[in-house]
Amino acid sequence: MKVTICGAGRTGHLNAVLFKQRPETVVSVLTSSASVAEQWAAGDGMWQALTPEGHVLSGRPDYVGTDPGRALEDADIVVVTQPAHVRPELLARIAPHLPRGKAVYVGAIPGFCGFDWLAAGAFAGRENVVIWGMKDVPHTAFELVAGKQVRMGGAKAELFAALHARESAVDRDRLGGFLGQLFEAPVTMLDNYLEITLTPGNALMHPAVLYGLLGPDAPWRDKPFETPICWWSDCPREGAELLEACDAENQAIRNAAQERLDIDLSSVKPLRQELIEAYGDQIEDDRTMYSLLRTNRAYAGIQAPLIANPHGAGYLIDRDSRAFHEDIAFGLALLVEVASRLRVPIPAIAKTYSWAREYHGALPQPSHAHIPTNWPGVA
Repeated sequence: MKVTICGAGRTGHLNAVLFKQRPETVVSVLTSSASVAEQWAAGDGMWQALTPEGHVLSGRPDYVGTDPGRALEDADIVVVTQPAHVRPELLARIAPHLPRGKAVYVGAIPGFCGFDWLAAGAFAGRENVVIWGMKDVPHTAFELVAGKQVRMGGAKAELFAALHARESAVDRDRLGGFLGQLFEAPVTMLDNYLEITLTPGNALMHPAVLYGLLGPDAPWRDKPFETPICWWSDCPREGAELLEACDAENQAIRNAAQERLDIDLSSVKPLRQELIEAYGDQIEDDRTMYSLLRTNRAYAGIQAPLIANPHGAGYLIDRDSRAFHEDIAFGLALLVEVASRLRVPIPAIAKTYSWAREYHGALPQPSHAHIPTNWPGVA
């Protein structure tokens, strides 16, 4: 089996190493980084992953480079790990180079932000392209040294994947077989891709924490952080409580979609339940969202995106972070649009989204061109 990973960031790097542990798996990595590609080509291309237990996993990808033709040659499965906001350009770039003489399974990890709709537009007319996505990353990953090593966080106990509605039962079974070969955790195939699109994740989590850190009544509203902080172990109570309110509204969106489309979205569970089921005994105190986030060992050490304060001591939130450009301008914007089309009131999500755009000051206006114009259908 040949796997092509699009993206050599934290998730892409970690998956490349993990896939190389699987027998008879050829791993190709398409990267936009010329330096990472040159480092691999020079022969110093052994990639490592540091496990939570202190072990080191090593593997050399079979190809790392910037040439999509070479990276995608004869691929059986393509895994997109790049951020959602750069995926439209990526899919347009890889489309001409996908194999044509066989089925090729193109999916995203994670598959949120309407990847199925986006990919259907990018691969229109390509019946051999099977579109899929995974509900979440199999492991958290952080502390990347590009082209060398990454630190692996906690693992999910179970993985979930779904296909675009256009795909067949045969495609579903074959994808399940591919994913079963690649991942140690059991993989459950979901019935509807909306189960991924509406699953609570970073599009809710990161903006709520940012609001708790930097919002109108937040402790760091107008001052730098004295030391680096972590997303979750340093999450403020206000951020956790806002996250719960946003998550409740996401459940209302789920309920409206379920009723309107007459489908079962019961797998889209409240976030706290999702995290408890995903991380189990890695969480020391799951009584509240606040205690769960701050005591989840799988999240320990994951730093918020910071830059040195150019005006003095301390650190500022990095406005170039994917927390803004992916989670807010793409992910949270999608939820706002979906709620609008379903006529679901979302005061907490709207407040968070509006504040985040104002705080950043230069986020692009969201494009919802990939959402079918007639979705969710005539009322």
